Amino acid sequence: MTANAIEITNLRKTYPATGRSPAKEALKGIDLKIKRGAVFGLLGPNGAGKSTLINILAGLVNKTEGSVSIWGFDQDTNPRQSRAAIGVMPQEPHLDAFFTPRGSLDVQAGLYGVPKSKRKTDEILDLIGLTDKAEAYARSLSGGMRRRLLMGKALVHSPHILVLDEPTAGVDIELRNMLWTNVRNLNAQGMTIILTTHYLEEAEEMCDEIAIINHGALIIQDTTPNLLGRLDSKTLVVRPANAADLPALPETITGQIRPDGTLAFSYQTGQTSADQILDLLRNADIQIRDISTEESDLEDVFLALTKST
Repeated sequence: MTANAIEITNLRKTYPATGRSPAKEALKGIDLKIKRGAVFGLLGPNGAGKSTLINILAGLVNKTEGSVSIWGFDQDTNPRQSRAAIGVMPQEPHLDAFFTPRGSLDVQAGLYGVPKSKRKTDEILDLIGLTDKAEAYARSLSGGMRRRLLMGKALVHSPHILVLDEPTAGVDIELRNMLWTNVRNLNAQGMTIILTTHYLEEAEEMCDEIAIINHGALIIQDTTPNLLGRLDSKTLVVRPANAADLPALPETITGQIRPDGTLAFSYQTGQTSADQILDLLRNADIQIRDISTEESDLEDVFLALTKST
């Protein structure tokens, strides 16, 4: 058994030409390793190749080239074992309107060959908060409840790896908090979590490690703290005692007056210090009422990396 939940080597996917549309290379030689027990973020703009990668992991799309190993099982030589090791909560809800949540979970478990004596239907219904809706038709469930049911279906065969594809897109705060509580609990029990999201603050809070994909290529893979440390920029925010204009600034500092009247100075910590900015303010006779700093966040890193590719 390897230390990695997933190992991907030189993964390529080219969709053939159709009609007037030329062939499209969706994945361009991806190399990726995801450690067991991690909460792993897979980020990238629309069309970057994230969904193609997830569908290949789930066995829904055939790769063009490369190798994929899931929980130590090669996808080509052990397809059943590799698929059984992973559960996927898709982005779009696809549910049979005439099944109840209990029925949906039982059918899904049956498809994975889980014996009735080993099914955890009631436990999963409780986990996703649908015990009181267990016998209601899926068509009567709210949008949030349907997304919860999708998560439940991904868990029926007790997978080692759970993939969440944009799980909180368009959901309310209550459901989002419930989802993240469940994810943390599952991860604490040893489950590996793979998350794709456009809410970068969620990835920053939840993920131990992050990979960014753009135009079908892996841009970077690193721990979340290391990614945040890639940008050494800071912003010093000053609230002057009275309305004030920006002082003359060197090229290493950019400044702006924000709508609330505060003065914001952005700078690279390797070139400029906060003391230098404060000296500029003192020399300009600007009295300071309050001062704070703003660090770079994952959104800054994401934009910097994807703009450069």
